[in-house]
Amino acid sequence: MAVTDEAIEKIKEMIVSGALRPGDRLPKESELAAELGLSRNSLREAVRALSLIRILDVRQGDGTYVTSLDPQLLLEAMSFVVDFHRDDTVLEFLAVRRILEPAATAMAATRISEAELDALSAQLDALGPHPSVEELVASDLEFHRRIVQGSGNSVLCSLLDGLSGPTTRARIWRGLTQEDAVSRTLHEHRAILAALRDQDVEAARSWATVHIASVEQWLRSTL
Repeated sequence: MAVTDEAIEKIKEMIVSGALRPGDRLPKESELAAELGLSRNSLREAVRALSLIRILDVRQGDGTYVTSLDPQLLLEAMSFVVDFHRDDTVLEFLAVRRILEPAATAMAATRISEAELDALSAQLDALGPHPSVEELVASDLEFHRRIVQGSGNSVLCSLLDGLSGPTTRARIWRGLTQEDAVSRTLHEHRAILAALRDQDVEAARSWATVHIASVEQWLRSTL
């Protein structure tokens, strides 16, 4: 194991064991290096690496702190990596969405508030029956984001928010080239919303699966 990797692992062990908790300030560099049996250079590199993935927060002139370790904060690093996807991996992103998003939609069926359902309905009404492809895709992203938030699971929210970006171009492409893409999307959104209003868990799951799978199937046939 590389020296820096060993240093990262030792700091991780301190956090996992509870020796360092969210919001705690790390001991002085010289003290922590001695305690962990590390050189100050390797400790410094480990702290830099852990700050990049939002585990630690280095505050100039104040010290280094363990972050809140909130899932949304930690998963920002995944979003950064996702931004470097290649076009030939977009089907894999859609496949992951097809696994996770129906589950989140099913959870939302019993948890989303009436006020949020009304807001989703108003969003669809404002879009109208003949939106532009760009308007539809922007609405689609917001529609799904709000439903996933309605699941009450912050980890799912962060994961799916990070995964939605790479599929945006495919959605626009489909809207421009597939004849009935706009009307199908609007119909499927209404069906998902109706299932949520009925608190029908399986219908919500099924319509979300159909909705994402239709984009995936179209892209497979196109490619």
